[in-house]
Amino acid sequence: MMTAINNTFATDRHGWAELLPQRRPSPPLQGGHRVAWTVIGAGLTGLAAARRLAALHPGEEILLLDARCVGQGASGRNSGFVVATSQFNGGFDTNQLENYRRVNRINLAGLDLLDAQIAANAIECQWRREGFIHTAADNTALREYDYFRCYLEALEADHELLDENALHRLLGCRLYSAGIRIADGALVQPAALVRGLADSLPANVRLHEQSAVLEIADRKPLMLRLANAEVSCDKVIVATNYEAPALGLLRRYIVGSTLAGSFTRVLTEAERAGLGNLKEWGAISLHSGGATVRLTSDGRIQIRNSAEYHGSRLLSDDELVARQAIHRAGFEKRFPQLAQVPFEYAWSGVEGITRNGTNFFGQQRAGVYLAGGYNGSGVSRGTAFGNAIADYASGQASRIVNDCLANAPGAWMPPRPLLDIGAFFKVRSRFKGVGADR
Repeated sequence: MMTAINNTFATDRHGWAELLPQRRPSPPLQGGHRVAWTVIGAGLTGLAAARRLAALHPGEEILLLDARCVGQGASGRNSGFVVATSQFNGGFDTNQLENYRRVNRINLAGLDLLDAQIAANAIECQWRREGFIHTAADNTALREYDYFRCYLEALEADHELLDENALHRLLGCRLYSAGIRIADGALVQPAALVRGLADSLPANVRLHEQSAVLEIADRKPLMLRLANAEVSCDKVIVATNYEAPALGLLRRYIVGSTLAGSFTRVLTEAERAGLGNLKEWGAISLHSGGATVRLTSDGRIQIRNSAEYHGSRLLSDDELVARQAIHRAGFEKRFPQLAQVPFEYAWSGVEGITRNGTNFFGQQRAGVYLAGGYNGSGVSRGTAFGNAIADYASGQASRIVNDCLANAPGAWMPPRPLLDIGAFFKVRSRFKGVGADR
């Protein structure tokens, strides 16, 4: 028997969701149900898994359950960078070349899947597949710049090196000393993406929001218990990332790091004219604790430069106000010409992190499959993992399944309170040497 550890699934409409119209969620699940397949979690991994299961099993109903409303979990709370080429901190290791290539094949598979689904379903989510820029301002990030350049050259990845003047022309910012523009990758409005994918699911997928699974009972068939429903099913795919421990899975193997960011109001035409010659861009620091900054297609600056171990929780309104002092300092350091522009929205989100920075993929126990643990790269990788875990659970072999299976699993973490202490210092360590890049 797997028992729920935490039945609270906090949510709010802060951030990307605030920029969208109100949406009517699907009704919570009630009563008794018998299905072949259930997917738990309607984020990017769960949506991809449900869509793929629907294609593989067209005659069967696929049940998709989420504890929140679609777009209010981690998949709708990231900065909207869809990675094609991962950055690995530290020097290039020739012995890891095949591993680098394998990870990037997974990234690209997810990116291509999203590209195709957005086009096929005409999803309006500010999708822009024109790459983005990795930036460096201080010594630690400049060392990573050199490492990343060597890595990209070894992989023969399409990229462009940018100096301080080029970055100023592109971004209207003089903070950065060097940067690398990666040709592939995408920017997206993440909450709009997740909503669009949910609203275009195949007919044999039945979505129920605000339907938290509280327990998975080990029997044949499996039994899922919800507050007002029970589901009997043959196989379950768990796509809840850092919340997998709430179902008794990955306990002491994954924790949540809470990140926070802010949006400005929509900039005037004169203000936008001073932000370089790109109409929309994304800049992500080469330092793991550095800021993620975007000029969105609707003319806002978004900055995310705070992360902490917060017990895998979202920040309260008062806590968000306090973090905005950090966001404000980072914003004005980059754009002193916009010091008069106020922030209009703030938001927080939780990313699932593992001790050794790797992922989980495979069968947890009889009939229960899981994919998760993306360490901040979940838009493309989570999509690929979701598609692949559906194949794997269905007995389908493919290169992407093999690539996902080849991941070294996340390392064990000690029990609480040592887990909390270790997680606190692990998250805190990402800011070591961040300097001007924050």
